Amino acid sequence: MSALLSLRSVSVNFGRGEKALRVVDGVSFDIDVGGTLGLVGESGSGKSVTSLAVLRLIPERLGWSTRGRIEFEGQNLLDLPADKMPEIRGRDIAMIFQEPMSSLNPVMTIGSQISEALFLHGWPNRAKRHARVVEMLRLVGIPDPEGRLGAYPHQFSGGMRQRVMIAMALACSPKLLIADEATTALDVTIQAQVLELMKKIRSDTGTAILMISHDLGVIADICDRVVVMYSGRVVEVADIRSLLQRPAHPYTRGLLESVPRKGQERERLYQVPGSVPMAGSVRQGCPFRARCSVAVDKCAVKMPPMFRFAEDQRAACWVSAEQSNAPVIEDLK
Repeated sequence: MSALLSLRSVSVNFGRGEKALRVVDGVSFDIDVGGTLGLVGESGSGKSVTSLAVLRLIPERLGWSTRGRIEFEGQNLLDLPADKMPEIRGRDIAMIFQEPMSSLNPVMTIGSQISEALFLHGWPNRAKRHARVVEMLRLVGIPDPEGRLGAYPHQFSGGMRQRVMIAMALACSPKLLIADEATTALDVTIQAQVLELMKKIRSDTGTAILMISHDLGVIADICDRVVVMYSGRVVEVADIRSLLQRPAHPYTRGLLESVPRKGQERERLYQVPGSVPMAGSVRQGCPFRARCSVAVDKCAVKMPPMFRFAEDQRAACWVSAEQSNAPVIEDLK
């Protein structure tokens, strides 16, 4: 089955020439039709920039540039004229952002904002738009959807605003939904409700989901496959079971170790020592080596390629590859 979305060697630079910072470096992954893929890593890993590159929202006029291939249904989005992308955003690929209060218009009613999105994507009939807005609000669990159409964003709780954002994203029946830290600002109870809602939406509508989070617990709850990013690079890709049971990259192991577990008694949760280096600052060797407990001399000299550890698991680590006798992947496809 061909992938719905396929990224191949996607890089994003800020600036030009020798002083350019490579914020995303050679990212490759696929999302199948109806599949769920998690994009995980600490803040500064390049997750959100990657999602913005997919939607062609990288501000090139400010000195940013995107290279590589981003194929959606077999068409390279980077080859499309800029004026064609608004037709794809919202209709074919929709996005949910982390903080709904900064994404929703505070002076427009909820009903008007969802209706406007429909109008822009080929719903000229007002009565049909009204019915669709009510249907979407009901789908995401807004009580009395007909009566809440005239309410403003500040009249909803944080969890309900996030549900409104999901309703707006799903209004045009997109084939791919990108959720960028969509549950981070919510308390754990509301977070669980939103995750259950997204699983139900995937089951009912067949919408593929790209879930972006720094929380592996959230990713494990909803995703089939996981891409782990660090300092703008993909360091591991695996199905969720392989990743949880036998992570191949030391960074992935550190992320898993920092997830709280039921019945586990600790004074403090584990944290990976140090912090993510500034984007583009590591130009030689493995970017994780300064925080890695198993790094060897080779890690400081040469960037590791992707090695295959299992049928659906690859990772970029010299040490793990040597221990497992894993072969280099010549072709990511």
